[in-house]
Amino acid sequence: MVLTGAVRRRLLGTAAASALAGSALAGCGLFDDEPAPPEPADPLQPLLDEAMALAASYDRAIAAQPGLASRLTPLGDDHRAHVAELTLVIGKTPPSVAPSASVGAPAETVASLREAEQAAQKSAVALCRAAVPERAALIGSIAACRATHAEALR
Repeated sequence: MVLTGAVRRRLLGTAAASALAGSALAGCGLFDDEPAPPEPADPLQPLLDEAMALAASYDRAIAAQPGLASRLTPLGDDHRAHVAELTLVIGKTPPSVAPSASVGAPAETVASLREAEQAAQKSAVALCRAAVPERAALIGSIAACRATHAEALR
């Protein structure tokens, strides 16, 4: 078979374009067998984790000490509101946390919650200091709420 100059140039051009496209695709990772690296965790994730843990702690305390429900329910509700807002900002849905049974006298339960609030408030303040301005107001508000909870549990 004899190819004319125009046909030969077209075939060579098509082959060159195919080779170039193939090398470009190989370079972009389309054919790589290695998985993509995981996305880094959002800096607000620890704050979200704490809010979920605090909400679960209040649920456990109320289940164990129903007499404290009127005092503790609004505080637990605040943490659930923080979870909702943080998940909105981060852009993911947290797993649901089922409360487990808790034991202890009412005074011990309240003291334990107060300690948890104080520790969580300190971590929120530290995170607020390092936060980008767009997130600092939210984190500062959560830190202030946690400090208020610690005082309410005196």
